Amino acid sequence: MRLKIAKLPGDGIGPEVVEQAVKVVDAVCKRFGHEVEYTFAKVGACAIDEFGKAYPESTHKICMESDAVLFGAVGDPKYDNDPTAKERPETGLLAMRKQLGLFANLRPVETYSSLVHKSPLKEDLVDGADFLCVRELTGGMYFGEKGRRDSGDTAFDTNLYHRYEIERILKLAYEYAMRRGRHLTIVDKANVLESSRLWRQIGQEMAPEYPEVTTDYMYVDNAAMKLITGPKFFDVLVTENTFGDILTDEASCISGSMGLLASASIGEHTGVFEPIHGSYPQAAGKNIANPLATILSAAMMFEYAFGLMEEGRVIREAVTASIVAGYTTEDLGGSQSTSEVGDWVANYIAR
Repeated sequence: MRLKIAKLPGDGIGPEVVEQAVKVVDAVCKRFGHEVEYTFAKVGACAIDEFGKAYPESTHKICMESDAVLFGAVGDPKYDNDPTAKERPETGLLAMRKQLGLFANLRPVETYSSLVHKSPLKEDLVDGADFLCVRELTGGMYFGEKGRRDSGDTAFDTNLYHRYEIERILKLAYEYAMRRGRHLTIVDKANVLESSRLWRQIGQEMAPEYPEVTTDYMYVDNAAMKLITGPKFFDVLVTENTFGDILTDEASCISGSMGLLASASIGEHTGVFEPIHGSYPQAAGKNIANPLATILSAAMMFEYAFGLMEEGRVIREAVTASIVAGYTTEDLGGSQSTSEVGDWVANYIAR
């Protein structure tokens, strides 16, 4: 099979972790007889510096012409610390999602038995936790009307949702629940927000279409508490954009490190596969960042973009083996560098 992959390392540690994922992709393709073609493109702060846009048209064209996008991270302190900046690295990520029609972000959360002691939560709470977060990605406050008035002293962000946006993400979440444990939790704030009441209304309308699935509803504050006090309760969790952003970052503590959580953004056009961590500029260039989340994102790429399930399984097996062997970066208790971990996983696959 011929795989066309757009390679968007982005900013900070992005180039370092994407480089390790590429090593792993190459090892998998060699083992299974696939041909792979990479096309490099810029996004984020590096794109602003060169093109004046965080997601330039040239990058979008490359993404549209590819089968999948392997993405690193965006963000740079020089923009974070400038509230007057007209273009920000993060706008590139939002633009990419919107222009590619990527309305669903999938973030699996699972634990590794050899790492449960690294979680700040009690081992008996997290050991065996395995659930999927489905986050709506192109609606809500991130894309609603926003601005300032009263000479800049009043600011607003509009949390806007249309029925079709809610229906398509709930349909997807139900489909994944059917493949997993047949339990769907719809997270909202329906006791306060009108947009959440629409989410709950549509959820109640759709639930009878999936009688095999147990559907429950949970306020976002309760869900945040439940992720900490009883994460094994969840099978598939679906929610709106802002809530999903916050809850999935919180869920990273379950596995013990944000450096272990991969994600897939899918929808109308080319899917984007990326780690959930940010650009971590303090570590950029030091060869210390954990590449496993990006490598696991490559596993999701094989599965979701190409339908190559065995290739994805092999990557997961290699990652688990590296963790069991203690061949990890410092955040997981190891002493290896970013590139050493990438080499180990790639070599394991090659063997």
